Amino acid sequence: MNTMTLWHISGWEFAALALAALLVGFSKTAVSGANTVSLAVFAAILPARASTGVLLPILIAGDVLAVATYRRHAHWPTLWRLFPAVAAGVVVGTLFLVWADDQVVRTSIGAILLLMAGVTLWRRRKADRPDDPDAVTTRAGRVKARSYGVLGGFTTMVANAGGPVMSLYLLSAGFRKLGFLGTSAFFFLIVNLSKVPFSAGLGLIDGNSLLLDAALVVFVVPGALFGKWAVERINQRLFEQLVIAATIVGGLQLLLR
Repeated sequence: MNTMTLWHISGWEFAALALAALLVGFSKTAVSGANTVSLAVFAAILPARASTGVLLPILIAGDVLAVATYRRHAHWPTLWRLFPAVAAGVVVGTLFLVWADDQVVRTSIGAILLLMAGVTLWRRRKADRPDDPDAVTTRAGRVKARSYGVLGGFTTMVANAGGPVMSLYLLSAGFRKLGFLGTSAFFFLIVNLSKVPFSAGLGLIDGNSLLLDAALVVFVVPGALFGKWAVERINQRLFEQLVIAATIVGGLQLLLR
């Protein structure tokens, strides 16, 4: 029995998952948060709960490539401020997954995608008022870091959708492109690795999901390479508009199914 038969997916559906995996690689080295489109594709083709477990190792592969590319640009004081709050969010998200059935997870993913689209639109309006990244040392900065950290931990555990939350936080903290990419690369590698035991314990990662991952992970590499090439050439404004539109469509699709 091959992987496609095991998961009851057609050739066209596998092609859509492969394109989504390629977009994961691209988002990790070019436009963080663009993989919300990948989330919508995975959740539309696979069972909603199972999709989070299949997507997680693919995200980790993209994180490894991003760290290899931008490792010199990470801002570790920001990372250390975020991790405790993110851990709390991951625990809350795990408890939610224990309670929620497939339909609730699907609806939640759709709602989260629409929320993230709104967050991204708000971020674009505020992007011209950067702060110093070291603002995390102030009281207001610590409160903001904790708030975003909890929300980021919850959304990344429930729907692998923490990218837009962290994108908003890092941009609002004044990070430029390389610092943004380097800090987010280490952040998501560490956070996504920490989610593996929780996902495995919930049965979201098993032998069947890893077989599908093995067939899809090869598509992450060309996406990451293209992202590295495109990061200084891409029209960021146009691409973000397309990502927002696709995210809204994906969120509405999941809510209406």
